[in-house]
Amino acid sequence: MSCRAGFVWETPQHFIRYIEECGIPCELVTPYMLAAPFFRGSFSCLIIPTGFANPAYCRLLPALRASSERIETFVENGGNILVFGAAIDRADAYDWLPFPVTYRHEVFPRKVACGLSELGTTLVEDYDPSCIECDGTFPTYEGNVAGEANGSTVIIEKTVGKGTVVVTSVHEYPSRAFVKKFCASGTQTLF
Repeated sequence: MSCRAGFVWETPQHFIRYIEECGIPCELVTPYMLAAPFFRGSFSCLIIPTGFANPAYCRLLPALRASSERIETFVENGGNILVFGAAIDRADAYDWLPFPVTYRHEVFPRKVACGLSELGTTLVEDYDPSCIECDGTFPTYEGNVAGEANGSTVIIEKTVGKGTVVVTSVHEYPSRAFVKKFCASGTQTLF
């Protein structure tokens, strides 16, 4: 199965190189490309890094909102999405996802427990679970808890159609095993 990641950000980041070092071809998808109705990238996974909703870091949130219907169609058709913390207290930071999520911005290390979630466990397997930097929690959401810290949810997993959305406040790169598995498990589809 062929897989390809889209990294959604304004400028190239080291994270793209990390994804490629995991064996996954990766393309930068800028906010302008994301919101353009004529853009037709083909990906098995979209990755949206920490800080996407904070205007001090980028101008990505308006493009995500403008693309919300395309994002939902992408996931329903089998594409996967990995989205990190918004890095700002905004009740509406995740309103572009096809299900409700609220986020509380609180940066500090936490003891993360992933229970029976294979995706959650794999996401953090390269780190000491007793002390993982997280940038917030998810007080309300739809989906399954894939990771908790002190009774608060820090990783959410939700199947939408044929695809999966993972929302996390873990403020670290996902493990190499997670990148390979998550990108390869998505169906390469048009965005």
